[in-house]
Amino acid sequence: MEKRSNNYCVILAGGNGRRLWPSSRKDCPKQFVDFFGTGRTQLQSTFDRMARIIPVENIYVNTRQQYADMTHEQLPELPYDNILAEPVNRNTAPSVAWAGVRIHRQCADARIIVVPSDQVIIGDEQFYECVQKGLDFVADNRMILTMGVRPTRPEPGYGYIQQGEQSPTPGIFSVQSFTEKPEREFAGIFMESGEFLWNTGMFLSNVDYLHDFFLKVITETTTRLAAIKDMNSIDEELKYVQAYFPAYPNLSMDKASLEMSDCTYVMRCNFGWADMGTWHSVYEFMQKQEDDNVVIDSDVMLENCKGNIIKLPKGHIGVINGLENYIVAEQGDILLICKKSDSSSLIRKYVNEVGIRYGEQYI
Repeated sequence: MEKRSNNYCVILAGGNGRRLWPSSRKDCPKQFVDFFGTGRTQLQSTFDRMARIIPVENIYVNTRQQYADMTHEQLPELPYDNILAEPVNRNTAPSVAWAGVRIHRQCADARIIVVPSDQVIIGDEQFYECVQKGLDFVADNRMILTMGVRPTRPEPGYGYIQQGEQSPTPGIFSVQSFTEKPEREFAGIFMESGEFLWNTGMFLSNVDYLHDFFLKVITETTTRLAAIKDMNSIDEELKYVQAYFPAYPNLSMDKASLEMSDCTYVMRCNFGWADMGTWHSVYEFMQKQEDDNVVIDSDVMLENCKGNIIKLPKGHIGVINGLENYIVAEQGDILLICKKSDSSSLIRKYVNEVGIRYGEQYI
């Protein structure tokens, strides 16, 4: 894929990753962790993938101020000014809005792809072909385009996009409806219908439409958002963001584009995809070993164990007998052992209770 000078990428890396606790902790969330023992963190892997098709100077990373130095350490080739460090967490829509106005000031005809930092892509060439097709599409159309993939299982932890009318471009459809994290029964119905795609959380748009879109969606800060585009220096912009970013709403890009917009389309993509946001999704994605166990970069001895997911620190050895359908995860001073089913709600509960009982340093 040609590295066009007006192609830009925004990597979202500001989450705290609590659903993968304790392997993901507040002081080092999942995007900064070499979770699979490949030698590259999730953020680095995402950057590597996008740097093959986007000029490095056109890649931006949105994160929180406390993670700015960690981001720079992991991505030394990225210009430091391309790290957009937010003073507070306001979810992904304000992150994209800020990146959008920064890019607009630099390139008025930019085409932007927004990608989370915690995904696995299988089939790089198919992915790059879809990105090229999507960037070309949004260059000529004032809309937001999301990338969807066909469901492979009735996964209740993902969002489901219903395809509407096909556009003049094959494989690109209007969005008929969007359902975020349905019950497993409905997820099965969606999958069997053939009308629904998983929402990958990747979005494309031309910068001019993206700017106008956010002026309508983030109404609380319309004048402040517009003002950033006309500023003359990054220092002036950063002072403005420090003062006014906390006033932005807590709004996800998924909700803004798929529920609050009447001009969002979805592209049916053919690459493999998985969200690495939860223990359950990691388990479903990973290749199963004997008795359907998943052991992630860990040394263990298993006997009479089935359907477990296990991740231990280097230098620790796990000896486990008689366990079925559990998560066993240890990191630092925390050991988690809990049922794999409904783990997201359980972990949210445990994180809150541990923080209250023992202190924030354990979260």
